[in-house]
Amino acid sequence: MLKLLFVPYRRCTRRMMTTLSQTKELFRRAEAVCFDVDSTVIKEEGIDELAKFCGVGDAVTEMTRKAMGGSMTFKKALTERLSIIRCSREQVNKLITDHPPQLTPGVRELVDRLHELNIKVFLISGGFRCIVEHVATQLNIPLNHVYANRLKFYFNGEYAGFDESQPTAESGGKGKVISMLKEQYGYETVVMIGDGATDLEACPPAVSVAVCQCKKQLQCDYSISPFYFVFRALSLDLAGMSSGRRSRRGLRGM
Repeated sequence: MLKLLFVPYRRCTRRMMTTLSQTKELFRRAEAVCFDVDSTVIKEEGIDELAKFCGVGDAVTEMTRKAMGGSMTFKKALTERLSIIRCSREQVNKLITDHPPQLTPGVRELVDRLHELNIKVFLISGGFRCIVEHVATQLNIPLNHVYANRLKFYFNGEYAGFDESQPTAESGGKGKVISMLKEQYGYETVVMIGDGATDLEACPPAVSVAVCQCKKQLQCDYSISPFYFVFRALSLDLAGMSSGRRSRRGLRGM
């Protein structure tokens, strides 16, 4: 059985396994859904792909593994990985042109259905805005619903660092973004879905966070993203809902 690691709002200090049916209920009540991007909305880890493209893939992949496991702060891991890659603006643009990020099967249908139900969709990523904006465009997600890190370049296009003022550059940054969204838009029920330690940190303020763990815990065909099954099941479940059920009054009565 496919399972998710699910952390409910009032029990965020505990981690427990839950079935997909419980995750479906979360999405039925959500006013906004926030997605991680790397290895969730897309198949790849963007920074690993950039490192491979720049010829330093092995060194950066190991650093990414440590960062995903939470063994070092996110900013430290990001700084160290980028100091190895030192990509130019030209290299980043060529990567996006020659090797555009590949959407996880099923995510387009899920996002379309969320839009139909007037459930707001956001992309919150520790990856790079230039790549995440490309993904958002494919999914018809407004660019002002994208929160990610910005690379900086000198006038000649050489690497100059990254914008450390962005909340997504810090450990706990996804939670900060969700807090801001709740304050700005008045959301009560926000769901975060992703695959790593930085996604678990988003609860609270996310009411719930679902983190797919089956890549690590199940013997499965790694050529198929485990999120494919999650996205497909959620899309089918939401297909029976009408946009009229998305009013706040209706939500509170569910």
